Amino acid sequence: MTQINNSKLGVRWLLIGVAMLLTVLVIVMPIIIISQEALRLGLGAYVQNLMAPDTRHAIGLTVLTAIIVVPINVLFGIAAAWLIAKHEFRGKKHLITLIELPLAISPIIAGVTYLFLYGDQGLFGPWLKSHDIRITFSVPAIILVSIFVTSPFVARELIPLMQTQGTEHEEAAISLGASGFKTFFLVTLPSIKWALLYGTLLCNARVIGEFGAVSVVSGSIRGKTNTLPLQIELLYNDYNTVGAFAAASILTLLALLTLVARVILERREKRDLDPAPPAETAWRFAARGH
Repeated sequence: MTQINNSKLGVRWLLIGVAMLLTVLVIVMPIIIISQEALRLGLGAYVQNLMAPDTRHAIGLTVLTAIIVVPINVLFGIAAAWLIAKHEFRGKKHLITLIELPLAISPIIAGVTYLFLYGDQGLFGPWLKSHDIRITFSVPAIILVSIFVTSPFVARELIPLMQTQGTEHEEAAISLGASGFKTFFLVTLPSIKWALLYGTLLCNARVIGEFGAVSVVSGSIRGKTNTLPLQIELLYNDYNTVGAFAAASILTLLALLTLVARVILERREKRDLDPAPPAETAWRFAARGH
């Protein structure tokens, strides 16, 4: 028995050691290298590279894209999850497959598809050109492909949770006189809030870091259609390694903040699951509108 326990303990420490080693190699070391290269010429050079006009524009465009894309995908994810989890209809499995499709397609293929749709020689290209509307190699193209690539993230977090919860609470609230909107905001939303925040966090992180699809449709025009990941590549190809790593440090910081936020959300979710109020309270709360 003692030998078995010692064997289990040895396996446990071995697995912990492997996990720690991989963490150092995959996460810690790249962060150290990025920080060292970004600050290699001093803090002044670091700030100067970040304040370069093209880099500032790339940061601003990345933020603008996230501000537009994330709310759209949050609304889409909520609507899709509500439809799939709370209703039965024909083609339900096909809809789930369509929602998962952006994750199965290479981002570069998605970008090429948008070129074939909205490019000058694409399906809608001649009509768009005749109406003086430009999609490809512009900000709208970046927003469109970002919406496509990140569309599943919120829905994927909500659908399994809402399917597990069932429809009993909503049906009870409606039977007590609550409207559809009141039922959603006072019964459904509180029960999915952590999954919704987590999906929103993942969606935002993917929008900020998206490279493949955006590189195809944006044209990588300096100071116009370069997002931060594209700007990093451009600076590195221009042999401005300090500038490239300085810009990369922004993405690294955002990634670390995402990890911290994820841990906080998971802890709060576990904490809120314990003192869950009785379902009947939520139903009456919704029905009365308090």
